[in-house]
Amino acid sequence: MSQINRLSKGGRINRNQPLTFTFNGESYQGFSGDTLAAALLANGVDVVGRSFKYSRPRGIVAAGAEEPNAVLQIGATEATQIPNVRATQQALYSGLVANSVNGWPSVNNDLMGILGKVGGGMMAPGFYYKTFMYPQNLWLTYEKYIRKAAGLGRAPKENDPDSYDYLNQHCDVLVVGGGAAGLAAALAAGRSGARVILADEQEEFGGHLLDSRESLDGKPAADWVAKAVAELQKMPEVTLLPRSTVHGYHDHNFLTIHERRTDHLGDAAPMGEVRQRLHRVRAKRVVLAAGAHERPLVYGNNDVPGNMLAGAVSTYVRRYGVAPGKQLVLSTTNDYAYRVALDCLEAGIKVVAIADARSNPKGAWVEEARAKGLRVLTGSAVIEVRGSKRVSAARVAAIDPQAHKVTSPGEWLECDLVASSGGYSPVVHLASHLGGKPTWREDILGFVPGEGFQARVCAGAMNGVFALGDVLADGFEAGVKAATEAGFKPVSGELPKVFGRHEEPSIALFQVPHEKPTARAPKQFVDQQNDVTAAGIELATREGFESVEHVKRYTALGFGTDQGKLGNINGLAIAARSMGISIPQMGTTMFRPNYTPVTFGAVAGRNCGALFDPVRYTALHSWHLKNGAEFEDVGQWKRPWYFPKAGEDMHAAVGRECKAVRDSVGLLDASTLGKIDIQGPDAREFLNRIYTNAWTKLDVGKARYGLMCKEDGMVFDDGVTACLADNHFLMTTTTGGAARVMQWMEIYHQTEWPELKVYFTSVTDHWATMTLSGPNSRKLLSEVTDIDLDKDAFPFMTWKEGKVGGVPARVFRISFTGELSYEVNVQADYAMGVLEKIVEAGKKYNLTPYGTETMHVLRAEKGFIIVGQETDGSVTPDDLNMGWCVGRTKPFSWIGWRGMNREDCVKENRKQLVGLKPVNTSAVLPEGAQLVFDAKQAIPMSMVGHVTSSYYSTSMGFSFALALVKGGLKRMGEKVFAPLADGTVIEAEIVSSVFFDPKGEQQNV
Repeated sequence: MSQINRLSKGGRINRNQPLTFTFNGESYQGFSGDTLAAALLANGVDVVGRSFKYSRPRGIVAAGAEEPNAVLQIGATEATQIPNVRATQQALYSGLVANSVNGWPSVNNDLMGILGKVGGGMMAPGFYYKTFMYPQNLWLTYEKYIRKAAGLGRAPKENDPDSYDYLNQHCDVLVVGGGAAGLAAALAAGRSGARVILADEQEEFGGHLLDSRESLDGKPAADWVAKAVAELQKMPEVTLLPRSTVHGYHDHNFLTIHERRTDHLGDAAPMGEVRQRLHRVRAKRVVLAAGAHERPLVYGNNDVPGNMLAGAVSTYVRRYGVAPGKQLVLSTTNDYAYRVALDCLEAGIKVVAIADARSNPKGAWVEEARAKGLRVLTGSAVIEVRGSKRVSAARVAAIDPQAHKVTSPGEWLECDLVASSGGYSPVVHLASHLGGKPTWREDILGFVPGEGFQARVCAGAMNGVFALGDVLADGFEAGVKAATEAGFKPVSGELPKVFGRHEEPSIALFQVPHEKPTARAPKQFVDQQNDVTAAGIELATREGFESVEHVKRYTALGFGTDQGKLGNINGLAIAARSMGISIPQMGTTMFRPNYTPVTFGAVAGRNCGALFDPVRYTALHSWHLKNGAEFEDVGQWKRPWYFPKAGEDMHAAVGRECKAVRDSVGLLDASTLGKIDIQGPDAREFLNRIYTNAWTKLDVGKARYGLMCKEDGMVFDDGVTACLADNHFLMTTTTGGAARVMQWMEIYHQTEWPELKVYFTSVTDHWATMTLSGPNSRKLLSEVTDIDLDKDAFPFMTWKEGKVGGVPARVFRISFTGELSYEVNVQADYAMGVLEKIVEAGKKYNLTPYGTETMHVLRAEKGFIIVGQETDGSVTPDDLNMGWCVGRTKPFSWIGWRGMNREDCVKENRKQLVGLKPVNTSAVLPEGAQLVFDAKQAIPMSMVGHVTSSYYSTSMGFSFALALVKGGLKRMGEKVFAPLADGTVIEAEIVSSVFFDPKGEQQNV
């Protein structure tokens, strides 16, 4: 396991601690302190993946969050898989298992790779829409393979064994970025006594100072970093967060930080520790010191493995002791990139040539390179490279950047490593998350943060300041300013002395010219993660996509996990030149959270399982368990679904339960229905405004059914509300809609009708509800209550107080089955004792517990709706044939009245609720089945409605359904058809939606 590219000395790695890891099934070795990317380069791994669209071989380009290609799948087991991990940000640990996310049968020999050689013209931007339009009947086939080819990584199929959490924090100053500016800012703020959080995405603080050639106070820059970190660690009010990416900047100085707490330790978190944590921080002041990304040059075949950022080469050489190649050609537009050549020279890497696009550079870095005998070709650039899975040669030619021309044939230089630098782009992403538009600065050829809408200050390279001495001063000043504005006294401090070097300005070179037109030249990649080329951007502008956001969406520039880190400025500049406008006129795309990918585990934190969706149990749950109930989730409640006996499936159990209710008496736990206590002098007026029907004259002791509509006139909940006293009502809602209704009423009260004196209290958990339904329900209940149940003394839709089973209770005579029914409400703590007495008394009546499935069948036989099943947000009361429940003469326009009277809502041909009786009475229509009037019509058929509920009724001896059908109420007796996916068709007759006891005789006995 020889590390063929590992330098014999240097780097911040621990050579005494070797680590074995696996990549694409092959075993390799690295050292503690390596990133996965550094270890792969040390082992001579050139190809780490295949490109998104063309399947071209791709290698490592960068050394940080800006890496576009080394996006890998990490995890030794299915359960520990994490997709979209940048190898440049993954610390190496023993046993690490990584795989490329595309390439078949292998990343080195990918059959799709032929597209990268011949598919340029075939796979231009928008080719999916242009190519796969016809024939239409093949689209499903197209889609299958397009989706199979797309994507980066895959979600694991097994449960994650790790734990995650989140932490809510407040601080005076949050410093984003732990480089030179960030450390200086944290020191300044920390010395003032402010509560400071310093977050940086790398494994250790220091940023580029960890591999810098520059010195501070005459010592290596890394020594000052260690001293600064040690001082910060001793400050009790300072929190240091390495391996922590600030990925989102939100309103009111609320920022989110993704901390990878144990990702560097192993495949799974150690026992008792969380793998990742999401910090949710509210900061008085924020210092953004996120630095800058080096811009690559855009030239022919610049995606071949071995093409890298100049700064990344220095990082691997100096920080990790790795030689990314043996023969270097450097192509640059600025002085600072020359340090790469000097670093390589010292490491024993041959520097073939330096191509500087400027005509006469004379900076200190340039002169040092010349003094060491390096070949400097001025007015030149690498215009293309050769190689398939590794660079083999680079062609350097003289260019005229302003005229965008090649002015000499140039020469081919043998090399295996091309480093490029087109300047430095401030990392403006976080500063732009809240809509702030970056501002173009011609002096640095980059965008800097624009006007800030939050209490923040930018510092260092992010602020367009690049000289190290100026960066430290800018950072310290930002820290002082932030702490002062947060209420602390300003501090002064002596900054380390920096040996200043004279640097000459960079020049603008956003696309290296070629003799051939862009469309015919070798591919010049702008966004390597999304396979966006310069030719593709030019094509987008020619096809009329002139807005920067349209160019982005048409070409995919800056999409996905990349967010335009390397390609954005080059892409904007190419589009601007193509349209003959300036870069500021072109503008930037919108940057959005997340800055880099965040795992679902970190987002969820502790909110998973029962903590994410709490399970609610009724007071009678243990009795249901004892009696063999099967449960279904309704909202957050566990509701008994059905009660099977030995040998029964659901169909048999439901049939038995239905028969028991129709023949004798059944017991339903209705405790989960929402219950809202409404009190106040204006309670009646409020009910009048939110219900579709009138409530002014409802007497004490009476109950009434009502519908609720949203502003558009569409039904969104229903229920029965009882008048407990003149200004006191108890409202019931659907189980799943209780919280929604409560919130809706509170919003209207607080924002629209604050003058009404009315108060709401959720009492769902306070009361247990046992519903007795069936012809023997009166006889059974009379044995356990002191309430007079005579039909004249206790008529339908009234309620009474008394004792049931010796416990104070409210009993409501309400029916959701069409049978004689009573809803017994007792305080939840007493429910089990009351239930046991009811069950004991019910033995002689064959009292049968039933669940929600039976309830659905019984109510559908009666034609009663279930909101969310017969309604879908597009159904008015009239569509449900429930106009009787609409108070059309109420003095106040209730919510939804104007909506349901819109022109479209009163058309005759709207979908209306009807009953369906299949011609084949044993055939059960599938719920959701689409309906047509003409079963022989050619596809696409004219759909006229759909089935909302469908069951087989053992009581009636035939199948039936409820459905929404266009103009259905005027089509009684007509036929509709349900074409099914297997080719069969079920014919049904349109009938009344009320199948059982249409006159209501059973419930009124």
